Amino acid sequence: MKEITISKFDEGKRVDKYVRSFLNKAPLSFIYKLFRKKDIKINNKPIDISYILKENDILRIYVNDEQLKEFNKPKNIEKIKSDLDIIYEDENILVINKPRGILIHGDEDEKRITLTNKVLNYLYNKKEFNPANNSFTPSPAHRLDRNTSGIVIFGKKVTILQELFKLFQKKDSLSKHYYLLVEGVIKKDGVLDFPLSKDETKGIVKVSESGKTAITKYCVKENFLDKTLIDAELITGRTHQLRVHFAYFKHPICGDSKYGDFAKNKKFKKEFAFDDQFLHAYSLEFKELNGQLKYLSGKKFIAKLPYNEEEILNKLRGTK
Repeated sequence: MKEITISKFDEGKRVDKYVRSFLNKAPLSFIYKLFRKKDIKINNKPIDISYILKENDILRIYVNDEQLKEFNKPKNIEKIKSDLDIIYEDENILVINKPRGILIHGDEDEKRITLTNKVLNYLYNKKEFNPANNSFTPSPAHRLDRNTSGIVIFGKKVTILQELFKLFQKKDSLSKHYYLLVEGVIKKDGVLDFPLSKDETKGIVKVSESGKTAITKYCVKENFLDKTLIDAELITGRTHQLRVHFAYFKHPICGDSKYGDFAKNKKFKKEFAFDDQFLHAYSLEFKELNGQLKYLSGKKFIAKLPYNEEEILNKLRGTK
């Protein structure tokens, strides 16, 4: 028999999902048989698979030592340097200024050096996360492209991450702003309202009448000789929304290799030694909130512009 005291980090998780994570090598049939036989108990009482765990619950899983050894294989944390630029942290959330050039999650080519693994290493060293004890893994509530820098928020608990997911899906209780440098001179503030659709096979997003609603509000921050610094607010949050919207608007983001101007990107790289899109998620503000995150109402997080992008702006200011 294995006895586990549920921590605050796993509170709010369904018991069947917790057991599946704990006995991560066990067949589903074996796990559901445990429930049917009443071999999984909370506080000495048999429970339904839909039971929601609470902090300090005593979970007992009635398996023998051989089964436990076979079916419980804790995930290892790849040890990497946790050189995080932390904007804000409390017991519920961690707000990071993500550098460009790093994925939030790994893919087939990059499984180890990711922002998530850096965060897990950081929390492991703080003794706030241990895959051997915790079923829940702290995770980001939203994403940024590899070559987009700026604010990313991680939830440290199940219930907190669930609330964050809802906020980012509805978008009416938060405001996200980006700095982007675009080709050409834009004189007036405006709104881009172009529906977008994604070609899953090619991984490319395009403006399409049959696409999903996509709205971007923007204001002009600064004009240069042949470029403009824009402050853009995402009203919706479609994949590659800013990159596609401004390319369609004939003012592509400088350095954008997928949707930008190839010839201008080549010139931009040669002049500024910068080979990525100039796109930075610099601000995230919560509006009036309820629930566990109510204390964040009115809270605004700011991510400082990366040094090399600030240097590009300074050089452009010298050419006015």
